[in-house]
Amino acid sequence: MKITVLAVGKIKEKFYQEAILEFQKRLSRYCKMEIIEVADEKTPDHASEIQENQIKEKEGQRLLKYIKQDAWVCALAIDGTMLDSVELSKKMGYLGISGISHIMFIIGGSLGLADIVLKQVDFKLSFSKMTFPHQLMRVILLEQIYRGYRILMKEPYHK
Repeated sequence: MKITVLAVGKIKEKFYQEAILEFQKRLSRYCKMEIIEVADEKTPDHASEIQENQIKEKEGQRLLKYIKQDAWVCALAIDGTMLDSVELSKKMGYLGISGISHIMFIIGGSLGLADIVLKQVDFKLSFSKMTFPHQLMRVILLEQIYRGYRILMKEPYHK
């Protein structure tokens, strides 16, 4: 299985970078992992709704260039479906036995994802009704993918 995390923005903080590298290393036993970053747009203070939509649109256009037609695409979105770790692992396992060999997870920028991106996805996944920094969300997502593989392989993992 190939897993791609397609994300808006670069990881600037060293502690996030180290956590991401650690989970990429752990995941290398189970899948081919790829992280693709696209540039984020600077959001002015007190941006209007129109400005925010324009920013999401620009970031969305950059993301669309990397979405593969043969991949199963999952967007992280507050209004998506909430799954627990076991349900996510079952979904990943089901996709694998259904002939899907590439899963893409999309993480938007600080304003979220544009509708042009959300219309292209197969599934919207919500981790919480809360908003998380997109850098931290990348770490959380990788940890949950790793946990999902441990569950699928019936290997122990701390709770």
